[in-house]
Amino acid sequence: MIRVRFAPSPTGSPHIGNIRTAVFDWLFARHEGGVFILRIEDTDRARLVPGAMEEIMRDLRWAGLDWDEGPEVGGPYGPYIQSERVDLYQKHAEQLVAEGRAYHCYCTAERLEEMRKAQQAAGKPTGYDQRCRYLTEEERAALASESDTFVIRFAMPTSGQTSFVDVVRGELSFDNALQDDFVILKSDGYPTYHFASVVDDHLIKISHVIRSEEWISSTPKHVQLYSALGWEPPAWVHPSLILGPDRSKLSKRHGAVNFSTYIEEGYLPDAMVNYLALLGWSAGEDRDIYSIQELIEKFTLEGITGHPAIFDAQKLLWMNGVYIRQTSMNRLAELILPYLQKAGLVSEPPSDSELDYVRKIVPLIQDRLKVLSEAPELAEFFFREEPAYDPKAVQKWLERPEASELLTKVVDRLEELEEWNVGAIESAVREAGADVGAEGGKVIHPVRVASTGRTVGPGLFETLEVLGRDRVVTRLRRAGSSEQ
Repeated sequence: MIRVRFAPSPTGSPHIGNIRTAVFDWLFARHEGGVFILRIEDTDRARLVPGAMEEIMRDLRWAGLDWDEGPEVGGPYGPYIQSERVDLYQKHAEQLVAEGRAYHCYCTAERLEEMRKAQQAAGKPTGYDQRCRYLTEEERAALASESDTFVIRFAMPTSGQTSFVDVVRGELSFDNALQDDFVILKSDGYPTYHFASVVDDHLIKISHVIRSEEWISSTPKHVQLYSALGWEPPAWVHPSLILGPDRSKLSKRHGAVNFSTYIEEGYLPDAMVNYLALLGWSAGEDRDIYSIQELIEKFTLEGITGHPAIFDAQKLLWMNGVYIRQTSMNRLAELILPYLQKAGLVSEPPSDSELDYVRKIVPLIQDRLKVLSEAPELAEFFFREEPAYDPKAVQKWLERPEASELLTKVVDRLEELEEWNVGAIESAVREAGADVGAEGGKVIHPVRVASTGRTVGPGLFETLEVLGRDRVVTRLRRAGSSEQ
């Protein structure tokens, strides 16, 4: 059975690259009818960030990436938090020591620092010099009697090559002589990433390890660990790195990289999953918009590309706009409500009349929304007693000599209406324009600025209908008397 894991470290907020890996894992598991596992790799105790694990799970759930096994869900191979599995790592590390595939290293931090400086001064690659690997039994016993502080290092082969097949890149080989005798168990008893991930991937029965290209250079270590432990390795899958448009490493200057930022700004879950799925994967089609079900049906490892994926913030913004326009009016009203409340435009909790009003506004701003957080700015004039007037718009359209007369005529016509609907409002406004010899933009723009404070917005007559007769008349009168 296909079993894949997303294994983040709770050392900070998840970023785009992290969640892209989770998307690939999840889509592959769902496509194959397999199991998607969440494992928390929290053995680097010095770098743990309080609340980070909860944020990871919250972000995954927001994106709809539900896990079949893992924290808060359970499963047959738990626990799924590595700090709760330390005894397992210690047991397997000591097994490797007993079999001569690993050894206790008593080198102090000071000695290791001096060693690195000497290697750098000599222009040599830095790495452990294997001093403790070749200690005699007497030397080892003497060091052990002097100190109970040690790490366990894995004894890498010193000659030949380590080869493995990567699903994306084919066969890769690395010279063993260039590999380091890396630490597998730290002095605090906790495992390193390399060791814990291998032990867990085997015990949790992971079939495919999907992780970023940056882990390729570490894979020889993992392959040798599998061999030393007598285990069959999983399939290795290394999608390409995500780069900025300038082809440098993705950073804040290319747009927000913490995933929570996109949630806060009001991107939609399906839009984010759709976009991330296309960062380094293709179905071989000339299209960008896929439903989640379509992604599940089409996702295969063969579609993962070996060349860098380029993160395009503008394309993501466009894609999110597409998804917003596909969202039902009632659902979109629910989604923008928290942003309107945060801006102080709607009560918490909202009254029934406020909810009805928001639902009327949604069709007027939906086409212009690219992210949900834009809703307050686009809709503010619907809620304020007096709109914020654009000074340039006022100067251009309301300070004309004829503006006051036009607005007075519009008010007269609107007050006479028996029904307040788009058709009646449009007829009244245009007739008022005819009364003063104006038409088209010379009527529309002054009325728009007077009623909304802006020169750009949704359809004028639809806007006036939603604003309501009393609010519109009050604003037009105020603008016509130059009180704005």
